[in-house]
Amino acid sequence: MADFWYTCSLVAAPRLVLWLLRLWFASCRVKVRDGASFRAYAERDTGIAAFWHYSFLYNMFYLGRYPAAVMVSASKDGEYIARLAQLMGHVPVRGSSNRGGVKALREMIDHLRHGKNSAIVADGSQGPARRAQAGVILMASKSGKPIFPIAWAANRTLKFRSWDRTLVPLPFAAIVVRHGEPLRVPPAVTPEQIEAYRLELEHRLNRAYEAAWNEIGLPPHDLGVPQRTQKV
Repeated sequence: MADFWYTCSLVAAPRLVLWLLRLWFASCRVKVRDGASFRAYAERDTGIAAFWHYSFLYNMFYLGRYPAAVMVSASKDGEYIARLAQLMGHVPVRGSSNRGGVKALREMIDHLRHGKNSAIVADGSQGPARRAQAGVILMASKSGKPIFPIAWAANRTLKFRSWDRTLVPLPFAAIVVRHGEPLRVPPAVTPEQIEAYRLELEHRLNRAYEAAWNEIGLPPHDLGVPQRTQKV
């Protein structure tokens, strides 16, 4: 019986959430900063959108014009997000840093090589929050595609009690979307280079994140939240 209700919820819940999100986000006032290079590039080639986990729901909606392969946790709960991503026009790739990550990374690279965008949560499915992981650097190196950092802030949000305080903009919110400077990674990078590029991506994402919250006139959404250590 439990499996029956789970199956039913997989059909109904993502559709209901998408309907609600479309209504909510259509009422929001959105300002996009430094997005010209992203839009110009996206019209002629494919790339990698990278963002922090707290922002993934709105970013999947924001990137709807540029359908992408998106990495989604292989957990049972992740199936809801995978179904939602698919309804938004994206292609879910199941995997995370501690479950099926290598296979998922290869699949993401394959999508890039065959002309599809990729979108990835740079701090992974379990954190630590706002600390970039190396997977996105390897994707960029092996595919030859640039990474486009994206962060957003909103003056009215629904905040979840998750490890990263995931946010969803509320109806009629003011949203500021910040694009960071694109990052290109050379092929055949050494471990030392991977770490250097990882730190650079982290810096660019956090700079865009801080600028967005500063413009909206609020402190960072996770201010005062203890940093969670990554599970091994």
